Amino acid sequence: MIPENYLTLNSALWNRRTEVHTTSAFYDDASFRQGRNTLQEPELTVLGDVSGKRILHLQCHFGQDTLSLARMGALVTGVDISSTAIAHAIQAARDLNLNADFICADVCDLPAVLYNQFDIVFTSYGTIVWLPDMKLWAGNVARCLRPGGRLAFADTHPVALMFDDNFTAITYPYFNAGPIFETEEATYADLNARIALPSVTWNHSMSDVLQALIDNGLTITHLSELDYSPYNCFGNMTETAPRQYKVKGAEGRIPLTWIIEATLK
Repeated sequence: MIPENYLTLNSALWNRRTEVHTTSAFYDDASFRQGRNTLQEPELTVLGDVSGKRILHLQCHFGQDTLSLARMGALVTGVDISSTAIAHAIQAARDLNLNADFICADVCDLPAVLYNQFDIVFTSYGTIVWLPDMKLWAGNVARCLRPGGRLAFADTHPVALMFDDNFTAITYPYFNAGPIFETEEATYADLNARIALPSVTWNHSMSDVLQALIDNGLTITHLSELDYSPYNCFGNMTETAPRQYKVKGAEGRIPLTWIIEATLK
Protein backbone atom coordinates (compact mmCIF):
# COMPACT_ATOMS: atom_id res chain seq x y z
CA MET A 1 0.00 0.00 0.00
CA ILE A 2 1.25 3.48 -0.88
CA PRO A 3 0.77 5.99 1.95
CA GLU A 4 -1.45 8.85 0.82
CA ASN A 5 0.77 11.46 2.47
CA TYR A 6 4.16 10.24 1.22
CA LEU A 7 4.56 13.08 -1.28
CA THR A 8 3.79 15.65 1.41
CA LEU A 9 6.26 14.08 3.85
CA ASN A 10 9.05 13.66 1.33
CA SER A 11 8.69 17.11 -0.21
CA ALA A 12 8.86 18.68 3.27
CA LEU A 13 12.01 16.69 4.00
CA TRP A 14 13.68 17.69 0.73
CA ASN A 15 12.70 21.32 1.18
CA ARG A 16 14.55 21.28 4.50
CA ARG A 17 17.46 19.28 3.13
CA THR A 18 17.86 21.75 0.28
CA GLU A 19 18.33 24.55 2.78
CA VAL A 20 21.26 22.59 4.24
CA HIS A 21 22.64 21.19 0.98
CA THR A 22 22.99 24.49 -0.87
CA THR A 23 25.53 25.72 1.69
CA SER A 24 27.22 22.37 2.40
CA ALA A 25 30.82 21.41 1.64
CA PHE A 26 29.46 18.22 0.06
CA TYR A 27 27.83 20.15 -2.78
CA ASP A 28 30.36 23.03 -2.77
CA ASP A 29 28.05 25.38 -4.64
CA ALA A 30 30.70 28.10 -4.82
CA SER A 31 33.04 26.03 -7.01
CA PHE A 32 30.10 24.88 -9.13
CA ARG A 33 29.19 28.49 -9.80
CA GLN A 34 32.81 29.10 -10.78
CA GLY A 35 32.55 26.44 -13.47
CA ARG A 36 33.01 23.00 -11.86
CA ASN A 37 31.16 20.23 -13.70
CA THR A 38 29.32 18.23 -11.03
CA LEU A 39 28.68 15.19 -13.25
CA GLN A 40 30.84 12.15 -12.49
CA GLU A 41 32.45 9.54 -14.74
CA PRO A 42 29.69 6.86 -14.53
CA GLU A 43 26.91 9.20 -15.67
CA LEU A 44 29.10 11.04 -18.16
CA THR A 45 29.89 7.70 -19.78
CA VAL A 46 26.25 6.66 -20.13
CA LEU A 47 25.16 10.14 -21.24
CA GLY A 48 27.71 10.41 -24.04
CA ASP A 49 27.79 13.55 -26.19
CA VAL A 50 24.92 15.76 -24.98
CA SER A 51 25.54 18.81 -27.17
CA GLY A 52 22.27 19.85 -28.78
CA LYS A 53 20.34 17.03 -27.08
CA ARG A 54 17.02 17.65 -25.39
CA ILE A 55 17.42 16.15 -21.91
CA LEU A 56 14.86 15.66 -19.14
CA HIS A 57 16.61 15.41 -15.76
CA LEU A 58 14.39 13.63 -13.24
CA GLN A 59 14.80 14.35 -9.51
CA CYS A 60 17.28 17.11 -10.27
CA HIS A 61 17.52 18.44 -6.68
CA PHE A 62 18.69 22.06 -6.76
CA GLY A 63 20.02 21.87 -10.27
CA GLN A 64 23.80 21.50 -10.22
CA ASP A 65 23.89 18.49 -12.55
CA THR A 66 21.12 19.96 -14.71
CA LEU A 67 23.05 23.17 -15.19
CA SER A 68 26.26 21.23 -15.78
CA LEU A 69 24.44 19.59 -18.71
CA ALA A 70 23.41 23.04 -19.94
CA ARG A 71 27.06 24.13 -19.82
CA MET A 72 27.84 21.09 -21.98
CA GLY A 73 25.41 22.29 -24.64
CA ALA A 74 22.29 20.33 -23.77
CA LEU A 75 18.75 21.73 -23.92
CA VAL A 76 17.74 20.61 -20.48
CA THR A 77 14.66 20.53 -18.25
CA GLY A 78 14.95 19.58 -14.57
CA VAL A 79 12.11 18.15 -12.47
CA ASP A 80 11.99 17.76 -8.70
CA ILE A 81 9.38 17.39 -5.96
CA SER A 82 10.97 20.07 -3.76
CA SER A 83 9.70 23.59 -4.40
CA THR A 84 12.67 24.98 -2.47
CA ALA A 85 15.12 23.08 -4.69
CA ILE A 86 13.38 24.20 -7.87
CA ALA A 87 13.37 27.84 -6.73
CA HIS A 88 17.12 27.63 -6.04
CA ALA A 89 17.74 25.99 -9.44
CA ILE A 90 15.78 28.69 -11.28
CA GLN A 91 17.75 31.41 -9.49
CA ALA A 92 21.06 29.68 -10.20
CA ALA A 93 20.21 29.45 -13.92
CA ARG A 94 19.48 33.20 -13.92
CA ASP A 95 22.63 34.05 -11.98
CA LEU A 96 24.81 31.99 -14.30
CA ASN A 97 22.95 32.99 -17.48
CA LEU A 98 22.31 29.35 -18.39
CA ASN A 99 19.40 28.18 -20.51
CA ALA A 100 17.50 25.55 -18.52
CA ASP A 101 13.90 24.99 -17.50
CA PHE A 102 12.79 23.69 -14.11
CA ILE A 103 9.45 22.19 -13.07
CA CYS A 104 8.24 21.23 -9.60
CA ALA A 105 6.42 17.93 -10.09
CA ASP A 106 6.18 14.28 -9.08
CA VAL A 107 8.22 12.25 -11.57
CA CYS A 108 5.60 9.49 -11.45
CA ASP A 109 2.96 11.98 -12.62
CA LEU A 110 4.67 14.28 -15.09
CA PRO A 111 2.72 16.96 -16.98
CA ALA A 112 1.69 16.05 -20.52
CA VAL A 113 3.61 19.04 -21.91
CA LEU A 114 6.77 16.95 -21.44
CA TYR A 115 5.57 13.96 -23.47
CA ASN A 116 7.49 12.86 -26.59
CA GLN A 117 9.93 15.75 -26.25
CA PHE A 118 13.29 14.37 -25.19
CA ASP A 119 16.30 12.64 -26.69
CA ILE A 120 17.48 11.56 -23.22
CA VAL A 121 15.81 11.08 -19.87
CA PHE A 122 18.51 11.22 -17.20
CA THR A 123 18.43 10.28 -13.52
CA SER A 124 21.21 9.60 -11.03
CA TYR A 125 22.04 8.59 -7.45
CA GLY A 126 19.49 8.28 -4.70
CA THR A 127 16.48 8.74 -6.95
CA ILE A 128 14.24 5.71 -7.41
CA VAL A 129 14.35 4.84 -3.69
CA TRP A 130 11.90 7.76 -3.24
CA LEU A 131 9.40 6.29 -5.69
CA PRO A 132 6.77 3.67 -4.80
CA ASP A 133 6.16 2.01 -8.17
CA MET A 134 8.68 1.31 -10.90
CA LYS A 135 5.95 0.71 -13.49
CA LEU A 136 4.60 4.24 -12.96
CA TRP A 137 8.13 5.65 -13.14
CA ALA A 138 9.10 3.71 -16.27
CA GLY A 139 5.82 4.65 -17.95
CA ASN A 140 6.60 8.33 -17.46
CA VAL A 141 10.14 7.83 -18.75
CA ALA A 142 8.74 6.23 -21.90
CA ARG A 143 6.09 8.90 -22.43
CA CYS A 144 8.64 11.71 -22.24
CA LEU A 145 11.07 10.17 -24.75
CA ARG A 146 10.78 10.71 -28.46
CA PRO A 147 10.92 7.51 -30.59
CA GLY A 148 14.52 6.33 -30.52
CA GLY A 149 15.25 8.34 -27.37
CA ARG A 150 17.01 6.74 -24.45
CA LEU A 151 17.20 6.54 -20.69
CA ALA A 152 20.57 7.27 -19.04
CA PHE A 153 20.45 5.94 -15.48
CA ALA A 154 23.10 5.75 -12.75
CA ASP A 155 22.11 5.00 -9.16
CA THR A 156 23.10 3.40 -5.89
CA HIS A 157 23.09 -0.38 -6.32
CA PRO A 158 20.10 -2.18 -4.73
CA VAL A 159 22.46 -4.49 -2.84
CA ALA A 160 24.15 -1.51 -1.16
CA LEU A 161 20.74 -0.26 -0.04
CA MET A 162 20.22 -3.41 2.02
CA PHE A 163 22.87 -2.32 4.53
CA ASP A 164 22.86 0.23 7.31
CA ASP A 165 24.82 3.42 6.68
CA ASN A 166 28.08 1.91 7.98
CA PHE A 167 27.71 -1.43 6.17
CA THR A 168 27.81 -3.37 9.42
CA ALA A 169 24.49 -5.20 9.06
CA ILE A 170 21.78 -6.04 6.54
CA THR A 171 18.91 -3.85 7.70
CA TYR A 172 16.60 -3.40 4.71
CA PRO A 173 14.97 -5.81 2.24
CA TYR A 174 16.38 -6.27 -1.24
CA PHE A 175 12.89 -6.57 -2.68
CA ASN A 176 10.12 -4.00 -2.45
CA ALA A 177 8.42 -5.18 0.75
CA GLY A 178 6.45 -1.96 1.15
CA PRO A 179 7.23 1.55 2.36
CA ILE A 180 10.15 2.17 4.70
CA PHE A 181 9.30 4.81 7.31
CA GLU A 182 12.23 6.56 8.97
CA THR A 183 13.19 9.77 10.72
CA GLU A 184 16.84 10.60 10.20
CA GLU A 185 18.54 13.21 12.36
CA ALA A 186 21.04 14.30 9.70
CA THR A 187 21.61 14.22 5.95
CA TYR A 188 24.31 12.60 3.82
CA ALA A 189 25.59 16.07 2.87
CA ASP A 190 25.99 17.21 6.49
CA LEU A 191 26.16 14.64 9.25
CA ASN A 192 25.91 17.39 11.86
CA ALA A 193 22.67 18.85 10.50
CA ARG A 194 19.60 18.63 12.70
CA ILE A 195 16.63 17.94 10.48
CA ALA A 196 14.64 15.08 12.08
CA LEU A 197 11.80 14.95 9.57
CA PRO A 198 10.05 11.74 8.51
CA SER A 199 10.67 10.09 5.16
CA VAL A 200 9.04 7.34 3.13
CA THR A 201 11.18 5.26 0.77
CA TRP A 202 11.08 1.97 -1.11
CA ASN A 203 13.79 -0.46 -2.15
CA HIS A 204 13.55 -1.87 -5.68
CA SER A 205 15.28 -4.98 -6.99
CA MET A 206 17.18 -4.89 -10.26
CA SER A 207 14.56 -7.11 -11.86
CA ASP A 208 11.72 -4.77 -10.86
CA VAL A 209 13.46 -1.82 -12.48
CA LEU A 210 14.54 -3.60 -15.64
CA GLN A 211 11.22 -5.36 -16.19
CA ALA A 212 9.31 -2.11 -15.70
CA LEU A 213 11.40 -0.51 -18.45
CA ILE A 214 10.94 -3.50 -20.76
CA ASP A 215 7.18 -3.56 -20.15
CA ASN A 216 7.02 0.09 -21.17
CA GLY A 217 8.67 -0.42 -24.52
CA LEU A 218 12.32 0.25 -23.71
CA THR A 219 15.14 -2.03 -24.83
CA ILE A 220 18.03 -2.45 -22.39
CA THR A 221 21.18 -1.70 -24.37
CA HIS A 222 23.69 -1.48 -21.54
CA LEU A 223 23.84 -2.71 -17.95
CA SER A 224 26.86 -2.49 -15.68
CA GLU A 225 27.70 -2.66 -11.98
CA LEU A 226 30.54 -0.85 -10.23
CA ASP A 227 32.27 -1.65 -6.95
CA TYR A 228 32.53 2.03 -6.04
CA SER A 229 30.44 5.12 -5.59
CA PRO A 230 31.60 8.50 -6.93
CA TYR A 231 30.27 10.02 -3.70
CA ASN A 232 31.37 9.60 -0.09
CA CYS A 233 27.74 9.36 0.99
CA PHE A 234 27.88 6.46 3.47
CA GLY A 235 29.84 5.88 6.63
CA ASN A 236 32.92 3.64 6.69
CA MET A 237 34.06 4.42 3.14
CA THR A 238 37.55 4.91 1.78
CA GLU A 239 38.69 6.68 -1.40
CA THR A 240 40.68 4.09 -3.37
CA ALA A 241 41.10 6.34 -6.43
CA PRO A 242 39.99 9.89 -7.23
CA ARG A 243 36.17 10.02 -6.86
CA GLN A 244 35.96 6.26 -6.23
CA TYR A 245 34.70 5.41 -2.74
CA LYS A 246 34.47 1.81 -1.51
CA VAL A 247 33.42 0.16 1.74
CA LYS A 248 36.43 0.01 4.02
CA GLY A 249 37.40 -3.62 4.66
CA ALA A 250 35.15 -4.87 1.85
CA GLU A 251 36.73 -3.17 -1.12
CA GLY A 252 35.63 -4.82 -4.35
CA ARG A 253 33.14 -7.13 -2.61
CA ILE A 254 29.96 -5.05 -2.66
CA PRO A 255 28.39 -3.43 -5.74
CA LEU A 256 27.76 0.24 -4.99
CA THR A 257 26.63 1.70 -8.30
CA TRP A 258 24.70 0.40 -11.29
CA ILE A 259 24.18 1.88 -14.73
CA ILE A 260 21.42 1.35 -17.27
CA GLU A 261 21.05 2.58 -20.81
CA ALA A 262 17.71 1.79 -22.45
CA THR A 263 16.25 2.91 -25.78
CA LEU A 264 12.60 3.49 -26.65
CA LYS A 265 11.48 1.40 -29.58
